[in-house]
Amino acid sequence: MDKKEVRVLVITGFGLNCEKETAAAFEHCGATAEKVHLNDLISGRRRLDEFQILAFIGGFAFGDHLGAGTVFANRVKFKLRDQLETFVADRKLIIGICNGFQMLSRLGVVPALRGEYFVQQAALAHNDSGLFRDDWCYLKANAKSPCVFTRNMDLVRLPIRHGEGKFVAEAATLEEIEAKNLVALRYANCDGSIAGEFPANPNGSLNAIAGICDESGRIFGLMPHPEAFLSPYNSPSWTRDKLFGRMPAEGDGVAFFRNAVEYIAEKCPVIK
Repeated sequence: MDKKEVRVLVITGFGLNCEKETAAAFEHCGATAEKVHLNDLISGRRRLDEFQILAFIGGFAFGDHLGAGTVFANRVKFKLRDQLETFVADRKLIIGICNGFQMLSRLGVVPALRGEYFVQQAALAHNDSGLFRDDWCYLKANAKSPCVFTRNMDLVRLPIRHGEGKFVAEAATLEEIEAKNLVALRYANCDGSIAGEFPANPNGSLNAIAGICDESGRIFGLMPHPEAFLSPYNSPSWTRDKLFGRMPAEGDGVAFFRNAVEYIAEKCPVIK
């Protein structure tokens, strides 16, 4: 399949605010991305089966009332569940970034241990600092993870901006997530070692978890923002990097989207 035939749905509305960057990220990698308001999906004007990749984006859906991502997730769960179940069964891809990760956890589509979708098994709680954190962080990818989005990654740097990013789960759930290598990304120090303390672990996440996937590796949620680091000039150190001849061709965030587009181009049939 030609990459232009890879169709990406970026859901917008109700306080979400990263639609342009997310669509630009997928389009930079050759896909065709479309921004669609949640109401147009709920009303039936548009359908999930028109697309092969679904993106739940960052922002502050419904003002994060009742907990970050909760209201938006309930809208999806009670209005679009059948379509979403079919989307998952058809082996398509889903990414949730920041507020989108909070939605995915509340929907129960990650980690979805033992194939139990739509049962919440983990959550993103308030940062240990009690404050909204806007910073850059290093992330270590798990080479053993089945996650499609993090294939062939090692140490990357991405921005964060969240107040409820602490990954939490019951001890038995956390043990199973670890045993199945569903942790795709962990907060790290600049040398690649796992970050145990603030500020390298910016929110106090258990086991320094920054992103997880379901057992298929096709549904992925992460708190950092890959769509916010597409150009090397997005980096806070770009002037120094340029001065010392270390300017990369693109930002670290691009690889997440390229992995997804290439996977669908190879694996998924064309949508008529």
